[in-house]
Amino acid sequence: MSTGGGDSGTEFQTMRGQGYPALTQFTVFLENRVGQLLEIVRRFEGSKVRIVALSINDSSECAFVRFLLSDPEQGREILERAGLALIETDLIGIELPSGSQPLLQVCTALLQTEVNIIQAYPLLSTPRHRPGVAIMVDNIDMALETLHAKNFRILTEDDLRFEDD
Repeated sequence: MSTGGGDSGTEFQTMRGQGYPALTQFTVFLENRVGQLLEIVRRFEGSKVRIVALSINDSSECAFVRFLLSDPEQGREILERAGLALIETDLIGIELPSGSQPLLQVCTALLQTEVNIIQAYPLLSTPRHRPGVAIMVDNIDMALETLHAKNFRILTEDDLRFEDD
């Protein structure tokens, strides 16, 4: 497996953390009631944890809220202390390339190796203030290898920990 996305040269299989090329998504199940999202977002108030991506899928009775956080370890602790059941999933963060159709470039690269995008949503902030997207794929190792080979900038958990301007 390629070690792109990390500068240390450490094999991805032996390390999980700041330089790891996947981002941790937290999925929380909520009742579909007014104020439920606000209650979760307020949990991060007073901490250094920032929400860097958010997706909500809802029905009449319930909602699944998906977060990417600037500090997944501290964010997990905050969500667990709130008594929320969490599902953690690995996603790939990609800084979108320049050009008129950056998503076309990403989709084309992944199609060439038959990697399917299952879920995607925009990143609210990136370290270099460029557009970014978080994607869930059916083969994360192949996707990372392909995107690295095509010179896409893969965002790591460390990239989400940038300081306020």
